[in-house]
Amino acid sequence: MPKKTEEEPQEKKKIKSIEELPGVGEKTAEKLRERGYDNLMSIAAASSSEIAEKAEIGEATAAKIIQAARDALDMGFETAEKIMKMREKIGKITTGSKALDELLGGGVETQSILEAHGAFGSSKSQLAFQLSVNVQLPKDKGGLGKGAVFIDTEGTFRPERIQQMARALGLDEKKVLERIYVARAYNSDHQILLVEKLGDIIKKKNVGLVVVDSLTSQFRSDYTGRGTLAVRQQKLNRHLHALQRLADVYNVAVYVTNQVMARPDILFGDPTAPIGGHVLGHQATFRLYLRKSKGEKRIARLIDSPYLPEGECVFAVTEEGIRDVK
Repeated sequence: MPKKTEEEPQEKKKIKSIEELPGVGEKTAEKLRERGYDNLMSIAAASSSEIAEKAEIGEATAAKIIQAARDALDMGFETAEKIMKMREKIGKITTGSKALDELLGGGVETQSILEAHGAFGSSKSQLAFQLSVNVQLPKDKGGLGKGAVFIDTEGTFRPERIQQMARALGLDEKKVLERIYVARAYNSDHQILLVEKLGDIIKKKNVGLVVVDSLTSQFRSDYTGRGTLAVRQQKLNRHLHALQRLADVYNVAVYVTNQVMARPDILFGDPTAPIGGHVLGHQATFRLYLRKSKGEKRIARLIDSPYLPEGECVFAVTEEGIRDVK
């Protein structure tokens, strides 16, 4: 019987952290963590150009790092049954209105982006405030028992309104305010950087909701004119992918508000259109169009969802917060 000339292959060491990935040294790992890529999933879900830019390395090296992360996670095709089990982890946050919850299939979902657009006074920010309070409710009352992150790009955040809403629900106002982590974004690059650094905060502070109010205002301000449109849309696209990655990796809900622009070429129907074009239209999981009605009444129309039909509902914005119309 011939002798074995080769040694038995040794079992590969299971990679568990980003420092163990081939091509990732101490400095590269530090840069990745600073930019929010602090686990294997966040790297595996990224593009080579993203990792190359954030870690200041070549695209070829970045591609190898991403492939190693994907191999470590055994990414590939899954059965629909396994996907169904993953979806069972999805949580839902009540809006405060049963009619609006029903329109959204039971509330605002984790692992997804809900975009709400509408004109001034349509209550996009009011819904942002209410969700920031409601996410802190226990699960049996329509919350997740977690905190919220609020990225304010227009100086619209009002802690006094949060207090009103918390008081109406019988919650401790001080504790509710302490569990909402607010950051003001002064330009689009600052906004992008804040989102990139969110992973650490979400884990440390037990966050279940990320709000960006508004998503597009800084991009509109920083990139004016048709000549900058392509650059603006590229940056917005990457920003939205970063938000979706947070939703997927950390099982959080993402709620973003959006502005509308006038469409003078529209002769019939509503002469407004949401900012962001196809980039936002394709990336947002749910799209909600809000408009003002008489007095406290607001009309919400679900215009896009992967599994829910289009539809409308009426809700109210009262002193207590988002409620059903009496």
